[in-house]
Amino acid sequence: MHLLLLGALLAGFVCHTASGQSISNYQALVGRIQTSRAEFAQEFSQGSASKAATIDKARSYLVQVITDSMLPAWYATPWDFNGTTRTPGQGTIACGYFVNTVLQDAGFRIPRIKWSQLAAEPMILKLAPASRRFSDEDVEVVETWLQIQGDGVYAVGLDNHVGFITVRQGVKRFVHSNYYHRDIGVMSEPLPGNNPFAASHYRVIGKLFDDRMIMAWLNGTPYT
Repeated sequence: MHLLLLGALLAGFVCHTASGQSISNYQALVGRIQTSRAEFAQEFSQGSASKAATIDKARSYLVQVITDSMLPAWYATPWDFNGTTRTPGQGTIACGYFVNTVLQDAGFRIPRIKWSQLAAEPMILKLAPASRRFSDEDVEVVETWLQIQGDGVYAVGLDNHVGFITVRQGVKRFVHSNYYHRDIGVMSEPLPGNNPFAASHYRVIGKLFDDRMIMAWLNGTPYT
């Protein structure tokens, strides 16, 4: 086994190698998400359930499908500064393209290329206006804040990097295309440790899928 990969696994990283079958599965997953989005949108417009209940169900669905299915599909897609692949396990993916490809594949009408080439903070503030900034704060301070915010999916911008944070039953994971381990690339790891999150002096974190963001998803509203 490649020594770098072995070291990553021993350090608690989560990764796998994508096959043709998993690529096909990912494409099918994207299709199912689009079908679900249309079903939620129809339920919302027809009022077959309360609008608040539909928004809550849609939010829970997105958190579950992104955390359990979309992000893992990208694990072990290598990092490259110029990586722009749209296919998990094929080619390379830069950190910004990883975040924005996942969100676009989940059904959000975002300018994938433009946002991937810009600093992370403006993108995060567009999606999550109630974002929190941390400057030269210990990782433990951020973890405490995340614990208060609760389970969900967060976008995080760092000094020179961007990724996701997932929180489930209090367990926090940093999911990103990791230039520290270029051959592995996309991985899930704890927030503390030898990684860009822990090393960054500046962090902006926004919890995704507030009511406004869910409404944009249901209505197919484009972000500019």
